[in-house]
Amino acid sequence: MTYDLHRLRLLRELKHRGTLAAVAAALSYSPSTVSQQLSQLESEAGVRLLEPAGRRVRLTEQAEILVAHTEAVLERLERAEADIAASATGLTGTLRVAAFQTAALALLPAALTRLHTAHPGLRVHLTQSEPEQALPALLARDFDLVVTEEFPGRPHPRTDGLEREPLCDDALRLALPPGTDAPSAPAAALRALAGHPWAMEPEGSAARHWTVTLCREAGFEPDVRFESPDLLLHLRLVEQGHAAALLPDLVHGGRPPAVPLRPLPGGPVRALSTAVRRGRGGHPAIRACRAALREAAADVLTPGPARR
Repeated sequence: MTYDLHRLRLLRELKHRGTLAAVAAALSYSPSTVSQQLSQLESEAGVRLLEPAGRRVRLTEQAEILVAHTEAVLERLERAEADIAASATGLTGTLRVAAFQTAALALLPAALTRLHTAHPGLRVHLTQSEPEQALPALLARDFDLVVTEEFPGRPHPRTDGLEREPLCDDALRLALPPGTDAPSAPAAALRALAGHPWAMEPEGSAARHWTVTLCREAGFEPDVRFESPDLLLHLRLVEQGHAAALLPDLVHGGRPPAVPLRPLPGGPVRALSTAVRRGRGGHPAIRACRAALREAAADVLTPGPARR
């Protein structure tokens, strides 16, 4: 029995993207073309691969088995591509990178400068995207590398098919509105802001869960008046005296903080890492990008007197 790899990849795409329409849109096909190709794959396999699920379709048990083997084949192809690229002289082609906002602002510009200097033939395409959206898109082959974050006690589920590498630890601190009188002791400083308005990320996010939990452990329910995933907005609200916030060092972009900062109980950090598809970690473009990001992080997160 011979399987067509292109059709196998369409079945894999359906598993990761969920609908025939999403597969068609991602690959610039019509839904009918995708459906026809999958029907031909069913004929090749001799078993039913799709079954109705309301207005959508879902993969059968046999289709899941076929996708698992397809993943193994694609991983081998990723390794082959990495080995071929490693044997070539000079880096060329396009590297598609996704990063969340503060990493994109604080780390990527410096990393891009390093990459352009060392590898002028490498084209980097950057997309700002939160890890919750970027990691599934990485598996779906929309990106080659994703910069992701994990908050204390809120690790991302470990996904088969991905390789992660630590990037840096980004300290989390209490940002005080100017003129606020707060003790230097971490727990006391946090409790001193109990009656102040707060800026936090939206409900349901890992950051929101962590910040609310920390406030509750300090003995108060935070008065969250400002909700946004934009940490630069949080910082501006603190600067203007409208809110307190728990902010990572990266939000300052390596510059001296514009607001008073206090350490938090336990000295928490959010852990930044890079993720790639399994088998692709040895690609020289991936290795070069990871090295450039580590160097950029080391420069930006070097402790200064105002941050200690």
